[in-house]
Amino acid sequence: MELVKKNIHMDRIRAKATDQITLDDDINVSDSMPDAQTIILDKAEVRIEEVKGTTDHVAVKGLLLFSVLYQTDEENSTLYCMNGKIPFDEQMYMEGAENTDTINVKWELEDFNSSLINSRKLNIQALIALTLTIEELYDEETAVELCMEEQTECCRKQLEIAQIAVNKKDIFRLKEEIQLPQNEPNIAQVLWQSIQPSNIRFEPMEEKIGIEGEVNLFLLYEGEGEDSPVRTFTTSLPVKGSIECHGCMEHMFSDIGCTASHQEIEIRPDFDGEERVIGLDMVLDLDIKLYEQETMEILSDVYGVTKEIEAVTRPAEYRRFLPVEDGECRISDHMKIRSGSAQMQQILHSEGCIHMDNIQWTDGGISIDGSIEIKALYRTMDEKMPYSSIHATFPFQYVLKTQRVSGRTDVFHVTGSLKQFMVNMTDYENLEIKAVLLFQASLFSQVQEEIIAEIRVSDLDAAIIAELPGMVAYVAREGDTLWQLGKKYYVPISQIMEMNNLASDQLEAGARLLIVK
Repeated sequence: MELVKKNIHMDRIRAKATDQITLDDDINVSDSMPDAQTIILDKAEVRIEEVKGTTDHVAVKGLLLFSVLYQTDEENSTLYCMNGKIPFDEQMYMEGAENTDTINVKWELEDFNSSLINSRKLNIQALIALTLTIEELYDEETAVELCMEEQTECCRKQLEIAQIAVNKKDIFRLKEEIQLPQNEPNIAQVLWQSIQPSNIRFEPMEEKIGIEGEVNLFLLYEGEGEDSPVRTFTTSLPVKGSIECHGCMEHMFSDIGCTASHQEIEIRPDFDGEERVIGLDMVLDLDIKLYEQETMEILSDVYGVTKEIEAVTRPAEYRRFLPVEDGECRISDHMKIRSGSAQMQQILHSEGCIHMDNIQWTDGGISIDGSIEIKALYRTMDEKMPYSSIHATFPFQYVLKTQRVSGRTDVFHVTGSLKQFMVNMTDYENLEIKAVLLFQASLFSQVQEEIIAEIRVSDLDAAIIAELPGMVAYVAREGDTLWQLGKKYYVPISQIMEMNNLASDQLEAGARLLIVK
């Protein structure tokens, strides 16, 4: 006897932990920089430097890197950018963690705020959400066939299963050179920069993954020469390329996470030696998972005709990939500058960021509650304080339509991005915001099955066989199957079909059968 098994390649999260880190620190303005009068813009990001696991605990060390653009009270109200960092060292409880585990860390800056204590000191506050996971690959040994010398009957069941085919981490690097337009002055000093990847999409191809999207670049800089005030430069660069991926095929389903881990701007001289070339270097970290979905037959039950055969089962869980169409949420709103602020003359730059706070199932699909955070930099009509900004948050709720299969056991990963974004002045005090939010999801249905783990063979019980009639006239009831009847009377299904001239193994209620042992 041989129970033939097939290894189904699966992945799962073995352990998970979440935590929040609160940072609050006072930072002195560098002695080489002038006094700060007003904060115009601020931003921050998290850099994870070390992750070390021990038994049921994980130590996470990192830095909060921040930038603050402020305005002085000097003549001409010059802008300056102050950069700094705040270290953190967090001990997190994570049941099941070991020192040999590879631990994935994801962070989100849930809140960040900078304020002036006085002209030489800033207060920095941040709330960082950390999510730690330990992922593992495993094989689910699944019985698909039984080979025996004795006469047996096997029942099979079809399952649609998504096997993981590729599980790797990689990077995609974008290096570009942008030439300043001729009517713009040379760059003397970059005061502020914003690099935002947008609409990044991935396409599985033969032995590679195609990548498309765009990068939005904004520079605030001092022009060269006394007559060149603070200038702005905005452009959008296409992202198009691919990375090699062994084992990748066009028909596979992808679940790819993407984060920008490195963004750098370098000002370079052109052929004439003038500082007019903007060098962009950006690195996207990719967490790549590719799945291959196939319909396969598994062995669900067996019985013997000349031997007693017992199928010992155990529970198993499989995944099925469910396609989900992208969803778009449109936002249209207004915001007003603070009371008493100088009136707006011109918008210099605006950007938005999506925060998804609560994602859960509803009757209609996946419900997403969150907010879009908007910042706008503008020039004022006040010559003494010519720059200012406005910061506002707008809530949203959206339901991504999906095919719900098994309730709580479904697994989904949702990403949100800004497909379109626009901020316009309606008058000197009010702004109109229009945005299109794009939501994409990877959805898996967890399929739970009892599978055959072992076969036990013994001689037929003579007492049971003696009690069975040699011939039975049977009228089929609702729900009856030939498999049930054959197993009950130890008769091959093919024999029942042949004796009753059945062309199919499907039974209708009321059908009259003759079963002969």
